[in-house]
Amino acid sequence: MKQNKQRRRVAPFTLIEVVVVIVILVTLASVATPMYMNYIKKSKVATAKTQIKLIDDALQGYKLDVGTYPSDLQGLVENIDQSEKWEGPYIKPKVPTDPWGGQYVYVFPGEHGDFDLLTYGADGQEGGEGEYSDLNNWE
Repeated sequence: MKQNKQRRRVAPFTLIEVVVVIVILVTLASVATPMYMNYIKKSKVATAKTQIKLIDDALQGYKLDVGTYPSDLQGLVENIDQSEKWEGPYIKPKVPTDPWGGQYVYVFPGEHGDFDLLTYGADGQEGGEGEYSDLNNWE
């Protein structure tokens, strides 16, 4: 004996339900996206500050070994000044780029100390304010 199985027909979503879901998703995205972008900006600034401190420490180690600072940041990776006292590399595998893809600026002798180390920030240009401000080792 076969039982009659009744199949229920599932009603599709109505247009109103789909529109309501889309509105909810767009609202959530409009709130979450600025928060996420702000978090990314803050993390890049924190990364740059940390890298400046690490490069500063490597430069101090270089000076302890050699007696002076290198002529270029590449001196932390390879013995470009041909010093017999060089005990590097002081940074491996290479000198990092800043979080915005630019190079750190190293000036020896420095105007603000023994050496100046800075990044121009998000805009890649000297000066700026907020997220576009320069970060350095003397402030």
